[in-house]
Amino acid sequence: MSTPDTTTEAFASTRPEAEDLPDYAPVPRSALGPALNEQGYYVGRVERNLYWVTDGTYQSAFLTTADGVVLLDAPPTIGHNIQRAVDEIAAANGVSNKVTHLIYSHHHADHAGASSLFDGDVARIGHEETRKLLLRDDDPARPAPEETFQDRRTLEIGGERIELAWHGSNHSPDNIYIHLPDHDTLMLVDIVNPGWAPVYLSNLTEDIPGYIEAPATALSYPWKHFVGGHLGRLGTREDVTVHQQYMADIAASVRTAIDTVDPTPYFAKYGENVWAAVRGLLDATTAAAAAPVVEKYTGVLAAADVFTASTTFWVMESIRLDLGYGSQVHP
Repeated sequence: MSTPDTTTEAFASTRPEAEDLPDYAPVPRSALGPALNEQGYYVGRVERNLYWVTDGTYQSAFLTTADGVVLLDAPPTIGHNIQRAVDEIAAANGVSNKVTHLIYSHHHADHAGASSLFDGDVARIGHEETRKLLLRDDDPARPAPEETFQDRRTLEIGGERIELAWHGSNHSPDNIYIHLPDHDTLMLVDIVNPGWAPVYLSNLTEDIPGYIEAPATALSYPWKHFVGGHLGRLGTREDVTVHQQYMADIAASVRTAIDTVDPTPYFAKYGENVWAAVRGLLDATTAAAAAPVVEKYTGVLAAADVFTASTTFWVMESIRLDLGYGSQVHP
């Protein structure tokens, strides 16, 4: 006699049906990238011998050179498809498929977690803070870079030029700008998702003032093609400008909401339960600030109706805590 799997039954009983899930605005066609192949990736030329590869959610890029392949990030969701993409391009062009250099945009596992797939003799390059953080994390999937820099470094590899720069903390303390001037391309990960709103909490950003400033820094570089690290297509200068305006609109709306949402009802209702009152006030302020931004960008940025409230909350907390907006000193 068999015993029912109560865990499976419990899971099944709480699993929502599709018709019970919320509906969201359609994704604008302009947000979507090219179709993936049977292996689940797309690889295409950015310019000349610079290529990009995506699984529709994450992005990597690579440069084929006379001395081998320079890989820019190694997201684990793309994983072994990175080498398959390199092999495909190398075979088509009669060049080496050996990855000789790997540049880390920053230390996060979702962009570096497949770096251990490449030979131990690969030259690993990143910001000095990336090395510190990876040594701290001690993740065998992400060997720390041996070659580091502090503010700027120009690489000359196989006759190709790559300019690395750190302009301060943004998404993470170590996130860098990767400029390929001879390929008219800038790679800046986890700031702008071309065609899409940021995911939770401004792409899970640690430093909101730096995050908000980053697009202006990106636009100060000369480039045509943008590799943002996420989703299914390359970006343009217009994508960065739209994102910049989206974040500016959120920040302006937050200030208005902080000035106008009345905290009195929440503290009167919850009395000694201060955290309940704080939650009510923060939720109401977030909702008031997010509403006009959602209305403006639905149909412009994919998932604006999905994640704008989350990003608005995080921007609000930064404006309150980092910038001190709305803070009052007790008389």
